[in-house]
Amino acid sequence: MNITIIGTGYVGLVTGACFAEVGNNVCCVDIDEKRINMLNYGEIPIYEPGLKEIVERNVSEKRLSFTTDTKKGIYSGEIIFIAVGTPSNGDGSAYLEYIYDVANNIGIYINEYKIIIVKSTVPVGTTIKIKNIIKKQILERQANVPFDIAFCPEFLKEGSAVNDFMKPDRVIVGLEQNGHLIKYERIKELFAPFVQREDRFLIMNVSSAELTKYASNAMLATRISFMNEIATFCEQIGADINDVRKGMGADSRIGSAFLYAGIGYGGSCFPKDVKALIHTASQHNIDLKILGSVEKVNNRQKIRIVDFLTSHFRNNLTNKTFTLWGLSFKPHTDDIREAPSLAIIQELVKKGAKVNAYDPIAIKNTQNYFKNTQIQDSVTYFSNNYDALENSEALIIATEWPLFRKPDFEEVRKRLKSPLVFDGRNIYSPSKMKDLGFIYYSIGREAIK
Repeated sequence: MNITIIGTGYVGLVTGACFAEVGNNVCCVDIDEKRINMLNYGEIPIYEPGLKEIVERNVSEKRLSFTTDTKKGIYSGEIIFIAVGTPSNGDGSAYLEYIYDVANNIGIYINEYKIIIVKSTVPVGTTIKIKNIIKKQILERQANVPFDIAFCPEFLKEGSAVNDFMKPDRVIVGLEQNGHLIKYERIKELFAPFVQREDRFLIMNVSSAELTKYASNAMLATRISFMNEIATFCEQIGADINDVRKGMGADSRIGSAFLYAGIGYGGSCFPKDVKALIHTASQHNIDLKILGSVEKVNNRQKIRIVDFLTSHFRNNLTNKTFTLWGLSFKPHTDDIREAPSLAIIQELVKKGAKVNAYDPIAIKNTQNYFKNTQIQDSVTYFSNNYDALENSEALIIATEWPLFRKPDFEEVRKRLKSPLVFDGRNIYSPSKMKDLGFIYYSIGREAIK
């Protein structure tokens, strides 16, 4: 098939590359000239394991191309995916102007029957608004061009997005009941290389599909915040959150996924989607009280580790230096959007401390985030995780990169001023840290002092 992907961000680029990998001809369109130039020169603007190799292979074999020419992209694709960003507004609502601009352009340039699939995460009702914008533009130029529209949410996890796309848990497609039959058959054919089982290809109406995306992320965020609340309770009564997690996860009705306590969720999806779902529901006079609490718990949890530091150092962090291992919101990505590390750095600096920071991938993005702020002079970045420990009072684990799971603890002890570790991801065993002579704080477990 000839496929056009409008938007070459995280979702669009992975989607386009994976469709090309199974033999489709894919044209990726973006108005960001710098990004398109990078891609045409073989540079990948995001870090995602396995993506660079797929892009290079399919560009070389001429199945994947990149352009800033929107008209060319719309003309060339029989199926057009919309995959532009929908970031949060200040009030928590989704910013939809990018996606509406794309809809206008499709309406202006569409020249023959197309299937238009919205891949961007959008509030309920947005897909139909997109349809109406396209129809309006077609009518204004007095054309008669048929098209069908569908919504197909993405469920990609950063760090494993290529595998998630190639081997999805499920593919959900929201269709209008009065759409052409050809739409269903072509979409099913398009996803056939990735979905072999019928029960993994789910057809529903558009509103249900739009809500499923938000509800899925909101449920995962809820599990995380729930466990973090239980972890705080564990700290007060001498329980161990890891044991509680195992006991809960053994129940087949609950399962073990997303029951890990830590310093909260971040990234481009959970925070944004929880906010947007709360806002959209409020427009229908529905107060989603649980999700409001989920958001509050998560914001508080991000600086939980700073509470431990403040208590340990008797409310005096002034002129003390602390080492932060991990800046990305999760391992295997350079994405720092809503990362707990940013909140930790800001809170430490506010309390008069300095930060030595290390991350395998995300240093450049963090430097750019704090550029031209008062914080930038209080953070020093290192290219080696052990070097970042020099002259530091304590080590803080903010991201559970594999590199950090089994460090040379003797080297850690030697470099730190004192054997003090604050583990925001519970990657170490308290008993082992005790045997090694460390003072050790973690989430939802008894401190080793």
